Amino acid sequence: MQNNTFSTLFVGQNLIKLKEVDSTNNFLKNLVSKSEPLAEGTVIMADNQFAGRGQQESVWQTEAGKNISTSIYLKPSFLPLDKQFYLNIAVSLAVSDALSCFVPEGIKVKWPNDMYYHHKKLGGVLIENTLTGSFIKSSVIGIGLNINQSEFSDNISQRATSVIQILQRDVPLMDIMEKLFIFMEKYYLILRAGKYSILQNDYLSRLYNFNIPALYVQNGAFFEGIIKGVEDNGRLSVDTKNGLKVFNFKEIEFTHTK
Repeated sequence: MQNNTFSTLFVGQNLIKLKEVDSTNNFLKNLVSKSEPLAEGTVIMADNQFAGRGQQESVWQTEAGKNISTSIYLKPSFLPLDKQFYLNIAVSLAVSDALSCFVPEGIKVKWPNDMYYHHKKLGGVLIENTLTGSFIKSSVIGIGLNINQSEFSDNISQRATSVIQILQRDVPLMDIMEKLFIFMEKYYLILRAGKYSILQNDYLSRLYNFNIPALYVQNGAFFEGIIKGVEDNGRLSVDTKNGLKVFNFKEIEFTHTK
């Protein structure tokens, strides 16, 4: 572990940098299971993550040394299970704030926790919780962000972007990491204080397609809907021609063309 001089109380104060790892989340989970009690706010950062994962086992591809592949260890035992989506909200707000320090406009959170620049994906979050009773014992927060990767494979190039493509210049990864740690701590402390309405309102203000008619697809069928909100359990509320409907993760897909 390395002691750092980030202007935070605990997030990023213990930072483990790796040259290569299958998944920073896997590494951190193994560390938690094998070691003495790990300090809250411990961060794993890898130059190359060769088996990164997205939501529900989708694969996250990244070019070595060019992007942010990191995992953060938190212990939100104060958070009841029926409020656990607020951890997703807090993390999403932290990442969007950090990116917005470098990309002044256009950063949005695509439900539940992908980072978008206008209509292209900049990154994503994968949260893995360990439960004890009706509370969260610990959380491993995996974050992958496209920063200095200028080219993407053909199958995703139309749907992905990076900070270097937006700004046309490199941004030092640690500059973004420091902002990420600062905002992660800020929103985590708001979460710990139980200020759910603040988190909810901030999340909705940055939510991709919020209150905007857009096209979605469910089980191969297209429909128009307007996102009206997100429930405490994370389900998405969408106004459709058949009334207000709620959707769990992966039940609907966002689309731009029919």
